[in-house]
Amino acid sequence: MSKNLYVSATEERSGKSAVVLGVMQMLTRELHNVAIFRPIINDPGEGKKDHDIALMIDHFKLSIPYEDTYAYTLKRTRELINSGQHALVLENILNKYKTLEEQYDFVLCEGTDFKGKDPAFEFDLNADIAANIGAPMLVVTSGREKAPEEVVNISQTTLDTLAEKGVDSLACIVNRAPEGMTDELVGHIERKGGREPMPVYVIPEDEALGKPSINDVRRWLDADVLYGHSGLQALVDNYVVAAMQIGNFLQYIRPGSLIITPGDRSDIILSSLASRLSSSYPDIAGIVLTGGLDVSVNVHKLIEGWTGVPVPVLSCKGHTYQTVQELNSLYGRIEADDYQRIATALGGFAQHVDVNELRDRVVEKRSTKVTPKMFEYSLMDKASRNPQRIVLPEGVEERILRAADIILRRGAAEIILLGNEQAIRDNASKFGVDISAAQIIDPSNSDLLDPFAEEYLELRKHKGLIAEQAWDRMADPTYFGTMMVHKGFADGMVSGSINTTAHTIRPAFEFVKTKPGCSIVSSVFLMCLKDRVLVYGDCAVNPNPNARQLAEIALGSAETAKIFGVEPRVAMLSYSTGSSGKGEDVEKVIEATKIARELLVERGLDIPLEGPIQYDAAIDPDVALVKMPNSDVAGKATVFIFPDLNTGNNTYKAVQRAANVVAIGPVLQGLNKPVNDLSRGCTVPDIVNTVAITAIQAQAEKGE
Repeated sequence: MSKNLYVSATEERSGKSAVVLGVMQMLTRELHNVAIFRPIINDPGEGKKDHDIALMIDHFKLSIPYEDTYAYTLKRTRELINSGQHALVLENILNKYKTLEEQYDFVLCEGTDFKGKDPAFEFDLNADIAANIGAPMLVVTSGREKAPEEVVNISQTTLDTLAEKGVDSLACIVNRAPEGMTDELVGHIERKGGREPMPVYVIPEDEALGKPSINDVRRWLDADVLYGHSGLQALVDNYVVAAMQIGNFLQYIRPGSLIITPGDRSDIILSSLASRLSSSYPDIAGIVLTGGLDVSVNVHKLIEGWTGVPVPVLSCKGHTYQTVQELNSLYGRIEADDYQRIATALGGFAQHVDVNELRDRVVEKRSTKVTPKMFEYSLMDKASRNPQRIVLPEGVEERILRAADIILRRGAAEIILLGNEQAIRDNASKFGVDISAAQIIDPSNSDLLDPFAEEYLELRKHKGLIAEQAWDRMADPTYFGTMMVHKGFADGMVSGSINTTAHTIRPAFEFVKTKPGCSIVSSVFLMCLKDRVLVYGDCAVNPNPNARQLAEIALGSAETAKIFGVEPRVAMLSYSTGSSGKGEDVEKVIEATKIARELLVERGLDIPLEGPIQYDAAIDPDVALVKMPNSDVAGKATVFIFPDLNTGNNTYKAVQRAANVVAIGPVLQGLNKPVNDLSRGCTVPDIVNTVAITAIQAQAEKGE
């Protein structure tokens, strides 16, 4: 079943809290251990808690500690993003969410309140978070003070935008809906855009939820109740600031008015109370006295002698203008002890939302989107479950040291650094990194040098290698590190930040060798698009593989995809789809496809594979319907096998740059033990990812 749901509004005062209440009640009826998580909250003030989090914890008696329920305040989030740390924000939110996911049966996530005066920023933020934690979204659209057609247009635009951002929309709730919101109009939201049918629920406006009560005013202003304690549940519809004489003031009161006046205006106080007793004037909701001024003794005596004061009278310390400013940001809120409002909210949700349908969709619907941040997190998570020993031959290099620090802090691998120990430690101190948990080996002074050189000499003497050459090469950190992997002193190696690709992988070709049944070493790039991960092979090693080699590359790439959680559907790429084209290049792909299918049968593998097929037919479902209907691969391929290095290398770089894709690799495949190459222009995150990948490959080699 799904383990999460993200509830997000499109603007402030949407009644999102009431919807979250309804969803939480639905979940707690089915599941024992449910968490509430708000990635971003408004700063509730010193010593205070976020309103919605406190409401959920108190009403549903959730066991989650308050400090685990949020990641950032909106103010802090904006500061970090404005300073270029958007990725850090998403990473920390994902880390905090993943901790909850491990501890609870379900995590109900609630988006921001849109009080930051920048709705576009908050909308994008909510969409990014939902995509990165892999949560389908329940969209809450507000119908407050809108025409039905406007509500439809806003809802439709929101859902279309979320789809473009790679967010799965579970359902849409039009809350606080206006009169005239018909089933026919709702149907337009469901059908437009060609998406799969999606339920849209309409919850009408309920004044008891949307308007603040006098008790809300009391809490908001931290006011004292002077009179009329029994009327605190009265709803406020409008504010009237009373600064005029009585004769002029009375004409401005309306039903539900909250009269705001200084505490020394006895005339306004008495006339307001009297208006409630007169059938000629509408009923006001209450009175707020400002300035912290006491009602005069005689007026107090008069009111005290009144049998049953008709309306509540509050007193607050702020002056009139300050009080009005504070009240302008007040709206109806559901408090944990306001059982009437909670009952109203839950009743409205149950009445207007098909709870059984929504529950089934929540249980069945799990987002299939995978963002780059999610994929990188999954790499670190998988690597850290069983840390492997990864050797880094370029131990003095700054990026290597910084990456080693990160890997060690995250517990993703045990790190072995090769090079002069003093130089490595000096550089670590210089760059401010902690490598105290790493093992440092100087190949030229290691006790392993002689046995490694002897082993190398024995393995390569048939190629004319002499003893002096063997000792010289084994003093080279790359050769030494590769021999550590070969002899089991390390589980994998990562190099290439300084050295060339040839220098990195040549030792592996010489004595690590290929796996049984595999005649070629090849590579893939893991292409992290905004909503999925694709596998491209071979884009780094083999210039012009023959048909047999291409078939082996296809199967190796499919196996690599599996290791990293990508369901393999293999597309053998060509400039022709099916039998539409002729030529030597097409014939090679046709032959490679035939061989690959035979190998799948021989090895007992059930992996969908199609070829020859053009890239557009492989990735685009609409094109696939025209060019290759009824294919298990066309339109939904995940593994793309290019016919030669020229095509593959150019394509991966074009996609990487044009679509701003995170390209992880090259990941070498076909070797007996994992050795991976870095680009000399690699960044620290590139190295971290490659080390994690190598560790995961090592786990797979051991069957772990």
